[in-house]
Amino acid sequence: MAAIEIATLRTEGIQFPLGLDVERPQFCWSFGRPDGPGSSQNAFRIAVATSEERLKTGLPDAWDSGIVRTGAHTSVPYEGVAILPRQRYYWNVTVWDEHGKPSTSGTAWWETGMLAGDRWSGRWIGASAGASGEQPLVQIRRSFTVKGTITRARAYISGLGHYEMRLNGAKVGQRELEPGWTDYDKTVLYSVYDITSQVRQGENTVGVLLGNGFYHVAGGRYTKFKDSFGEPKCLAELVIDYDDGTRDTIVTDRSWSMSESPLTFSCIYGGEDYDAGLEQEGWDEPGFEENERWRRVCELQPPQGKLSAQSSPPLTVTKRFPVSGVSEPRKGVYVYDLGQNFSGWPFIRISGPQGTRVKLTPAELLTDEGMANQKYSGSPYELNYVLKGGSMEEWHPRFSYYGFRYVQVEGAVPYGYESGGDAWLPVLHGLEGQMICPDTPVCGGFLCSDPMLNQIHEIIDWAILSNMKSIFTDCPHREKLGWLEQLHLMGPSIMFNYDIEALLDKIMRDMADAQLPNGMVPTTAPEFVAFKEPWHMFRDAAAWGGSYILAAWEMLQRYGSKGSLERHYDGMRRYIDYLIETSDGFILRGGLGDWYDIGPKGPGFAQNTPVEFVETAIYFGLVGAMRQIAAVLGKEEDASAYAKLAESVKEAFNAAFYDPSSAQYAEGSDAATAMPLVIGLAPEEQRGALLNRLVRNIGERGWLTTSGDVGHRYVLLALARGGRSDVIYRMTRNTDTPGYGYQITHGATTLTEAWDGPTVGKSQNHFMLGHLEEWLYSSLAGLDYRYQPGTGRFIVKVKPAVLGDVAWAEAWQQLRPGLASVRWELGPGRTVSVKVEIPANSEGRIFIPAASHAEVRMSGPAAEWLVYEDGYAVYRTGPGSYFFTAAY
Repeated sequence: MAAIEIATLRTEGIQFPLGLDVERPQFCWSFGRPDGPGSSQNAFRIAVATSEERLKTGLPDAWDSGIVRTGAHTSVPYEGVAILPRQRYYWNVTVWDEHGKPSTSGTAWWETGMLAGDRWSGRWIGASAGASGEQPLVQIRRSFTVKGTITRARAYISGLGHYEMRLNGAKVGQRELEPGWTDYDKTVLYSVYDITSQVRQGENTVGVLLGNGFYHVAGGRYTKFKDSFGEPKCLAELVIDYDDGTRDTIVTDRSWSMSESPLTFSCIYGGEDYDAGLEQEGWDEPGFEENERWRRVCELQPPQGKLSAQSSPPLTVTKRFPVSGVSEPRKGVYVYDLGQNFSGWPFIRISGPQGTRVKLTPAELLTDEGMANQKYSGSPYELNYVLKGGSMEEWHPRFSYYGFRYVQVEGAVPYGYESGGDAWLPVLHGLEGQMICPDTPVCGGFLCSDPMLNQIHEIIDWAILSNMKSIFTDCPHREKLGWLEQLHLMGPSIMFNYDIEALLDKIMRDMADAQLPNGMVPTTAPEFVAFKEPWHMFRDAAAWGGSYILAAWEMLQRYGSKGSLERHYDGMRRYIDYLIETSDGFILRGGLGDWYDIGPKGPGFAQNTPVEFVETAIYFGLVGAMRQIAAVLGKEEDASAYAKLAESVKEAFNAAFYDPSSAQYAEGSDAATAMPLVIGLAPEEQRGALLNRLVRNIGERGWLTTSGDVGHRYVLLALARGGRSDVIYRMTRNTDTPGYGYQITHGATTLTEAWDGPTVGKSQNHFMLGHLEEWLYSSLAGLDYRYQPGTGRFIVKVKPAVLGDVAWAEAWQQLRPGLASVRWELGPGRTVSVKVEIPANSEGRIFIPAASHAEVRMSGPAAEWLVYEDGYAVYRTGPGSYFFTAAY
């Protein structure tokens, strides 16, 4: 009998994090595939040491947890000696299974950052504003000498708004758009790089290019807003450790030099211009001789925010898109089609005369003439490149990105299109699209026999990736703001596909920074735009601000992560206090409600469901979540108080919106019918009638829902939990009325802002209506899971929905305990086979579609039959692989 296998170790949700400003990190480990009995944890022991040798020899000098008897393997807090800055710590875990057999993991490590702002010895430097008040975009440099054998070299750096760090002529790392966006008056992120392999003996040169980002939005072209936290600036420390125990530290100060960079314009909203003729070859390498263009840097006022190491996944180029076609809608104007809407930037290879300029205009749509159409995505956004001439040149923007499928090119001809009359024009030898998103692990997958459903899954996924940056944006062009309702409404859909624990932890801090002194959490975080009267509803809405509570609760259920609950409990409690204070007899009167629902006025403000109905329903859900959070954290008095508050809100809600004589909520819209069913507001005896009303309403419209941004998820959940996934399937079949199928048949390659987005216009890259993704995994394929705080283990639920013309479906998930998967397939004579994998240290609840009294055949470890209900034979299992067949 093999011992339980330990697979992956995480610190603060990250594997091998370089730079953590956490003095009491939390540990987590996952398991390999179960191999018979002995696949559950009964106890653990964690050892932490300051060297790998100490750990291997059994002499942990930082912490020895001792043997802890529990099945918990997530959110285990460090309880050792005080953590030191810029120190690497090594750890492993030994686990005992239920038979007392031990298994020890491999070695993991994490490395701390500065841990505190007062440990920095460098200064913020850059260019001061000139007489006109304009700050030139600069590049800064400094040379230093290395003498001795290097054991370790690190760079600690922040550049606001964005930066690119270079060392000895090469870019350091693959990160883009660093650092992540924050409220710079509250938090400023810095990054840590391992530069050991790039530092060399003798002279070295470090250089930094600075861009504006969200730190300095000066305008000049399209902007969502104009504001500035200050001049672009940089803070850096390079720390080089030698084998004799000595150390060199190179810091940003007045000894650095600067010159204006080739970036002549850079705006996060308006684009970027680059004059390659202004490049100074070798400026970032040793031996470069500074000329009159160089001068000493200025020491600048530090940003107000607290310095904190960036631990969320960095943005990188994750995908590349080749050109699928080129057209010439006007003489000398060429439009490149990349075949896919995404967010990022174009990369070009070009040659031509010195001083000639090529203009790139990215766009999601084309006009009737075939030109780039930025009408709905923020215009003008353009990219301009001036050639230095003489050889092949390569370029892409550095500090601005956009959402697009097409690139309109003016001032250059495609390679192969040249003619005698174009000899003076640059030749564009190549163009590709480069997608920018976090380097986030893929942790799930879905596939089925239905091509339409697979396409819907794909366009939702493209929209998620396009809007995943250091925040979740609403769209990657017009606004680029972190609208918060998406976190809780689309959070499960995202988590089925990607491991975003570290990113959510960063966004939780963004919401804490955005919280007002009165407790209100605004609709966006970071709050770069504070909406004022008469648009206050765009700032204060419970369905948006409530993500501060619901996202943290989802992190516990999906990752077993308690850290955010503990760190933000006081802030979440202040938000509930704010809702209590601003409610009118427990009813919330303001907010946005079911934004972008389908109605006669077109997409925008809620039309079908009262705003106060939606906001108060969410209020009830928030109070219920806080009751559970308080219980998990051992705050029983708070849990009791929230239980009483929930009853008061429920009573007021039903008195205000429910008509017992007609068993109807509000005007009977889809959202008004579904939300009480899902959130727990509906009278128990009326749940069946309400579900039937919802089905009838949707059917009478030709299987079309009227729900919007908030209500749609609850419509899908109400139908799925009520056993009516068949209705959801029929809704996806529609191709001639607004919905998912409509978008597919009208050429969408990403999910659009409006249900009829490809024809009505608006943004062509929004993920806010992508709630079907959750249904594809948890209902159609039938794979779902939840963390159980009482046991510290996960319960994996498998409940396939056999419906329509779908012949098979499958899904997999890399959960915190390990791999979970399901595949079901129809066979001859109305039979179904279901293959299931339950990860180690977990419990399964498997629902097999089966006719009443039908024989269910099973192979695999022992499974306990529980009950037959609603067309399913229900089993409880332990870890392992199972195969079931039954007639249904």
